[in-house]
Amino acid sequence: MFIKRYAWEPWHFGYGANPRDVPAQYERGSWEPDGGDHGRIHHGLPAFVPERFHDPIARAALRHNVPMNLLAAQLFAESNFNPFARSAAGAEGIAQFMPGTARAYGLRDPFDAEAAIEAQARMMRGLLDRFGSVALALAAYNAGPGAVAAHGGVPPFAETRSYVAKILGLLGGAGDLTGLLFDVRLVE
Repeated sequence: MFIKRYAWEPWHFGYGANPRDVPAQYERGSWEPDGGDHGRIHHGLPAFVPERFHDPIARAALRHNVPMNLLAAQLFAESNFNPFARSAAGAEGIAQFMPGTARAYGLRDPFDAEAAIEAQARMMRGLLDRFGSVALALAAYNAGPGAVAAHGGVPPFAETRSYVAKILGLLGGAGDLTGLLFDVRLVE
């Protein structure tokens, strides 16, 4: 019989014994046997990610189909994984949401790290879909989608360019960004 393996992964099914044989196991929405290792989200996140954020990042990444290393690198760049961070510009929490953006993504408490990571993943999915590029999605997260659209690429703001370069560097694929990153343009 096919059963849903994990409650938080609606697409993840496996073949197993009849659920009537072990009802509590399947009511939990977990393939794991009673007494098994329930912390088995294997993620391979970078060493700079605090362990307490491994599972929230992995769950949000899986739910919204966003690379978990991208989410982790953003959180490092945004707040150094500080759930109570506040910027001089008014951004709050681990993912540094401005109050209006937090409201737009249904984030009631930007200091709730798990909820903020979930909203961050949802926002990045939308930005990746809209702009079709990690660099442009990161620029839009930092400077706003309007700025990226208005400039036809990464806006000429030092903070935004530095932000994009830092995250791409953390992802290990940045190399020499001069001439590469700043030539990214929207094509219609």
